[in-house]
Amino acid sequence: MESSAIILDGKSLSEKIRKEIREEIEGYVQKGYRPPCLAVVLVGEDPPSLVYVKNKRKACESVGIKSLFYHLPHNTNLSELLDLIAELNAREDVDGILVQLPLPNHIPMEEVILAISPKKDVDGFHPENMGRLLGRIEGGFIPCTPLGIDLLLKHYNIELKGKDVAIVGAGFIVGRPLSALLLWRDATVSVCHIHTKDIKKYTLEADILISATGVPHLIKGDMVKEGAVVVDVGISKVGEKILGDVDFEAVKEKAYAITPVPGGVGPMTVSALLLNTLKAYEKKTSLSIQPVIS
Repeated sequence: MESSAIILDGKSLSEKIRKEIREEIEGYVQKGYRPPCLAVVLVGEDPPSLVYVKNKRKACESVGIKSLFYHLPHNTNLSELLDLIAELNAREDVDGILVQLPLPNHIPMEEVILAISPKKDVDGFHPENMGRLLGRIEGGFIPCTPLGIDLLLKHYNIELKGKDVAIVGAGFIVGRPLSALLLWRDATVSVCHIHTKDIKKYTLEADILISATGVPHLIKGDMVKEGAVVVDVGISKVGEKILGDVDFEAVKEKAYAITPVPGGVGPMTVSALLLNTLKAYEKKTSLSIQPVIS
């Protein structure tokens, strides 16, 4: 029987967002302003990170954002990385700074995140931006995957207010900031993690189920409530197949709406990064920078 589940198409929405960003930047450039600029820093040769950085830089190029790429060797020490971040913080022509995670084990992530200026922290991980998110204070940067999910749900008119939401995965990049954002949207949020006794108890009660673990097909059909909205953040390569956290074929028979993998949350995460970079540019300048053409 053909599923009636709505496919939450992050790819098509992402293209629409990028078109709007491109038109906005073209308008600034036509008035004589420089384009926005994102500095991307990668330490080491982690294969997935190399792919993510390539995709992010390609996305920047597609909308007219200038990207600077700093590829540092794996044996780069903390001091060298912090020196580069300080230099990028000071540069007037750099609006956003992104240090690709994960970092090599010998570099403490916390110190790197703290070193990035909150005004250029387009990943949204600095404590000032996280604090704004927790405090429901406008003006900060929301981490890219939570922001992308929020935009996707909003586009499909999926109400969050008063809904029971289960997030599977309590990671720093997705689960924790996403829980704060959904609370901001007045949802009732449960966060499941490795020590949760009975994950299925929470997922079966959820109007909206979001999984961000990177465990292929963790979420089975019998773990989902009839008519739930299911958002799959996970992505894993198993042999030649790309799989999400959710058993898509089984779950789509029960869900009201579901994201595909790939083509769901991934493109929205990158578009959220572009939006944050444009926001950093506009906030930093208040469009009061001197036009490059006088």
